[in-house]
Formats: sequence, C-alpha cells, structure tokens
Amino acid sequence: MGDGFQALDIILFAMIAAFLVLRLRSVLGKRTGHERRRPSFSSDNMKSTSKDDKAVEIAPAIEMDSENTEDTTDSSDPIATGLSAVREVDPTFDTENFISGAKAAFEIVVNGFASGDKGALRGLLNNEVFENFCEAIDEREAAGNSLETVIVGIKEINVLEARVDRSTAFVTVKVLSEQVNVTRENSGTVVDGDENRVAPVIDIWTFARNTRAHDPNWTLVETRSPQ
Repeated sequence: MGDGFQALDIILFAMIAAFLVLRLRSVLGKRTGHERRRPSFSSDNMKSTSKDDKAVEIAPAIEMDSENTEDTTDSSDPIATGLSAVREVDPTFDTENFISGAKAAFEIVVNGFASGDKGALRGLLNNEVFENFCEAIDEREAAGNSLETVIVGIKEINVLEARVDRSTAFVTVKVLSEQVNVTRENSGTVVDGDENRVAPVIDIWTFARNTRAHDPNWTLVETRSPQ
C-alpha cells in the first residue's frame, strides 16, 4: 500500500513539474534569432585603439528587421536617394546614429586641433586631412602661438549629401556650432579672437568608409567652409 502511494506521489510531482516547465516557456518565449540588437554606438564606443590613437564608430552594426527594410525613398530628394544608396552597400547604416557619431567626432577633432593633440586626430582623419592639420599645428607652434577653443554648443548638424563611389560611401554634413576661439602668444597676449565673444561657426565635413572593409569606422576626408 505504501509503495502504491509513493508511486502516485512521484507521478503527481512529475505532472506538476511538466506543467511548470510549459508555463515558464510560454511566459519567457523562445529566441528566434531575429531579435533586434542594441546599437553599438554610444559614448563608450569612443575607444582608444592605442595610447595615441582614438576612433569613433559613427555607423553602428544594427540587425535590421524585415519590416524596416522597405524602401520609402523619395526619388525627388537627392539626399534621401544618396542615403538609400549608402544603405544598399551598407545595410547597417543608420542616419540618426551616424549624425550622433559625426557630432562626437566633430568635438574630438576640433578640441584635438586646438590642443595640438595629433594622437587624438590620427584615427579620425584620412592621411591627407591629417597631414594638413598637422602642418597647421606645427606652424602655430613654430610661431609661438597657442589656440584656445571652447565649443559652447552644436546648434545643428544636417546631412548635405550622400553618395557611393564603387564600394566607398561618402556622407557630407553641415555643422553649425557656437564657439569661443582665441589665439595667444606665449606671453598670453591675444593676437586673434575674443575670449568674451561666442561666435557662430559653420563647417562642412565629408566622412567616408570603405563598405567592404571590416573596420566599421568612418574617417574625415574633407573639411571646408560654406562659400
């Protein structure tokens, strides 16, 4: 009799355990492999690749859901058409995250140029732009001058142009910032600028990326002022 009750208890516990497993599975769900990944770009992604080399990941790797891949490009809008072309060669490209990354890169480059920190610039610029920046820094230091720059704020940053040349994507942005720029001699005398004046500054920067490369980072390939 005792053995019969013991066997009945075992069966009852097994049924309860099976019910709990099924219930837990219905609550948690199953992973299908199509869950959206978190965007990898954040302030933490402005990592130093070496002691003197910094990189900003402007375009994060994002897993695209099928409902977000529908092409709604307005063919009459050249910027939208260009961005669509970029997404065709780089499905991970996201305009909003690119803008955030471009803003971060802008601040690093402007501050790095002002302080003469070539290491901070190296990972963000292509060779030609880097050499031009270094030449300007060397000329400034040879003249015994120093540049003080304070970015009070970035008021606006917009995409002006996007295009693809073979496997290389190019995105040009217009940055409207408010800055205080002062150039001083070694003695501290101001030779250019006004430390009490916040001035609007417009920069037009072009970033590029080889979409076939494993490196997800974009580099600054051109800087200019509006004509």
